[in-house]
Amino acid sequence: DGCIKAVGQADVIRNQFSGATFEGIIDCSGKCVLPGLVDAHTHPVWAGDRVHEFAMKLAGASYMEIHQAGGGIHFTVEHTRKATEEELFNTFKHRLERMRRAGSTLVECKSGYGLDLETELKMLRVIERAKQSMDIGISSTYCGAHSVPKGKTATEATDDIINNHLPKLKELQLSGEIHVNNIDVFCEKGVFDLGSTRRILQAGKDIGLQINFHGDELHPMKSAELGAELGARAISHLEEVSDEGITAMARAKCAAVLLPTTAYMLRLKQPQARKMLEEGVIVALGSDFNPNAYCFSMPMVMHLACVNMKMSMNEALAAATINAAYALGKSDTHGSIETGKQGDLVIINSSRWEHLIYQFGGHEALIDYVIVKGKVVYQNERCGTM
Repeated sequence: DGCIKAVGQADVIRNQFSGATFEGIIDCSGKCVLPGLVDAHTHPVWAGDRVHEFAMKLAGASYMEIHQAGGGIHFTVEHTRKATEEELFNTFKHRLERMRRAGSTLVECKSGYGLDLETELKMLRVIERAKQSMDIGISSTYCGAHSVPKGKTATEATDDIINNHLPKLKELQLSGEIHVNNIDVFCEKGVFDLGSTRRILQAGKDIGLQINFHGDELHPMKSAELGAELGARAISHLEEVSDEGITAMARAKCAAVLLPTTAYMLRLKQPQARKMLEEGVIVALGSDFNPNAYCFSMPMVMHLACVNMKMSMNEALAAATINAAYALGKSDTHGSIETGKQGDLVIINSSRWEHLIYQFGGHEALIDYVIVKGKVVYQNERCGTM
């Protein structure tokens, strides 16, 4: 059934299963077996990369300056609206395969580059197709409130989402055409304010979606306090979170999904991982893969979390496995090697698991096997014996 049957010392397991026959046996002598990595925050369905904007950022343009000049999210929205479902599916599939080769076995995937009902649904259908046809776990997120569409005010966009998008989503959920897990809003100055964010998140919660949203990234917005109050499962970014917000999240058991790639690429101040951990917040990690932060690799994310956010390697591994699974409401089935949990594993070609973090960008020659539901989905031809 794709779940782990037993975990324990080799000789005990050998005796327990002495009479069993196996389709395949992997010799892991001198290697490490880890839980499959969980990427708790990605935007992987879109057309229109923003490689040209990277040069602008390097020259000193801020995220909001590019956004206001018609770049950023709006540039990608324009291209995503024009792309066919087939084009979006093919690029998405290719990105998921790259994530899987880097050890991710469960990925949170957002819509959010449509901003109109038709394109948002097109993106969610693409995510649904991948869920059904690919050997990788997907938690899907409706993120129609990723930005205010051109020609609308934030209030008009909020009304459109609540009155049109969410009822349609509920209808498609009930008919089984798509299965959406989370609702997301970009709560930010000049995007969706606290009042609009509250309305959208509550409306999403009312149709059975988990709250998992962008907050306190570029400006302190009291997003963390709002999330704790609404019973959010997770809040992402939090570079500008308040002390009160951290306390509220710890109390509400609301996970903080920290995104070291974003702070690194946009030269923002780093999220306060240490303070959060000390106060008892459940800290998870995500790659934030999107046209602004083009990173598929959770091992690189863990490395950046250790160096820039001062997390220990143990904390980073927990944040990229069991805690990231918790942020998606899946920690009872994913994120650790335990009997009864889904058989998602990564085997690395080293006798010390820390190499996965220590070798910055080295995962391509280090990850030997990736296993999803007990099935080998990736075997690395390049891994000889170390």
